[in-house]
Amino acid sequence: MAQLMQPKWKMAARVIPIIAAIALLKLLVNYYHLEFLALSSLFTALISANTFLIGFNISGVLADFKAGEKLPGELAANIEAIADECVYIYKSKKTDASRAGFAYCADFTSKSLQWLYRTIRTKAIMKQIEGFTDIFLALETVSQSSFIGRMKHEQSQIRKNVLRIHAIREIRFSEAAYAIAEIISFMVVLGMIFLKLDPFYENMFFTVFVAFIFVYMLLLIRDLDDPFAYYDKKHSVEEISLLSLEDLHLRLKNRLKEFD
Repeated sequence: MAQLMQPKWKMAARVIPIIAAIALLKLLVNYYHLEFLALSSLFTALISANTFLIGFNISGVLADFKAGEKLPGELAANIEAIADECVYIYKSKKTDASRAGFAYCADFTSKSLQWLYRTIRTKAIMKQIEGFTDIFLALETVSQSSFIGRMKHEQSQIRKNVLRIHAIREIRFSEAAYAIAEIISFMVVLGMIFLKLDPFYENMFFTVFVAFIFVYMLLLIRDLDDPFAYYDKKHSVEEISLLSLEDLHLRLKNRLKEFD
């Protein structure tokens, strides 16, 4: 069901069952007259404090999300720069080493996509980056030193971008900040369930509304904290586009014909 709807509604679809359970619990509490809390300024202050904490968390994860948005594009540009050098050398020297170098770039692009989908490990992609050194050694005798220097620079940038992506998807923003926001959200929603406020329909509306906002935002923060969760299609909503790498993979496969 979640796969058939627009991505912007997938998070809401995940929240609705939780909110339905909260609404049902609120009805049961009201039915058995278990509401014992009165609305006070302290209660509203807790809601305001939790709103601040959620804002703090989302500002933290958004910084990593914005930084990660350009990394796939930069990685694609680095790979294509090396591939272009190989094409230039092949057209001027017609060497097998340049063709092998271009084919390695195409294969590395495929491996990068597999790594982002977590079908291969980070140490495997780092090994692939090291493999560029052997390509450069083979090209050294048939190309200018400035070409090799440029390609080694791109290799360094590839390694840097891979490590940055690895850090963003493996290191969480702040588990302690998540914990306090989740605890306060739970206590506020629990308090809303046992809050005595007449008329009941207003009580129910504010309980559901507050619970929806807090649960939605907590799930959104968790989702934004790993913008490279392509492997988790069921739960992940906000992902950084891999279109630049996917397009590059197709272009390199098509350009292999230039070496025939």
